[in-house]
Amino acid sequence: MALFITLAPAHAQGLKISLVSEQTGILPGKPFTLGLWLQHPEGSHTYWRSPGIVGVPTQIEWKLPQGWKASALIYPEPERTLMYQIKAQGYDRDVMLRTDITPPADLKPGTQITLAGRASWMCCGNSCNPGTRELSITLPVVATQGEVAVNGKWHQLFEAERARAEGPSDAWTASTVSEKGSILTLTLKPVAAEARVPQDQEEAAKIIVFTEDGWFDSDEPQTVARQSDGSLLITLTKADAFLGEKPPNTLRVILRNEQGWLKDGKLRCLQIAPKIVR
Repeated sequence: MALFITLAPAHAQGLKISLVSEQTGILPGKPFTLGLWLQHPEGSHTYWRSPGIVGVPTQIEWKLPQGWKASALIYPEPERTLMYQIKAQGYDRDVMLRTDITPPADLKPGTQITLAGRASWMCCGNSCNPGTRELSITLPVVATQGEVAVNGKWHQLFEAERARAEGPSDAWTASTVSEKGSILTLTLKPVAAEARVPQDQEEAAKIIVFTEDGWFDSDEPQTVARQSDGSLLITLTKADAFLGEKPPNTLRVILRNEQGWLKDGKLRCLQIAPKIVR
């Protein structure tokens, strides 16, 4: 599928982006979390780490002092968004992306440290608008854990985003996926008592399947059919183009069920990676 997108200047897109800290100070050698807080203009969205067939994920290139380490950017669970009528993977809501930062152990208490990076993003509404911005935050170095407090303005939001993380579960299994031509077919089976099986086909049909690597097309129709034993038969369409160096051996999939995959209602996004059989 060929996509033609109008690019507008970064200053016209209106995305608000801030670098924030979950805690008020830095303890030498102890990891803490920084966040990219994205506030979208009405009718606009940004993209998840794997956007689907259209879009570019929000990223940050860190410029940290020597001896500091930063994890890869951590995105909350994906959501379906639309670029025009094209189904993509991103966020319409305001969203906090996270990075775990590890400072060196030889920091001097009483000093201040400035952490900086260059953020880049694609914010789309009626047009797609790339943007970049230099961001920084300055925090004091403290001597003891008692001097470190959570930032009341941001901590609750960080915790809410952590709760939205996708994850695997031993309550469900999908050992293989069949690939025949452009069609991918897999069966997801409940294998433990804590598995919450969709009550009916209406619920099953609302499940959204997200691709972690772009092997299947996020815009093509997806079918999720509930079987009599509670298993789910899922059919997807392989993407026309793939950016990886070679075809993957596993289908990296996230399945979103608003009702949850466990009986306690938890785990809204189930992460699986069944082996591809060709």
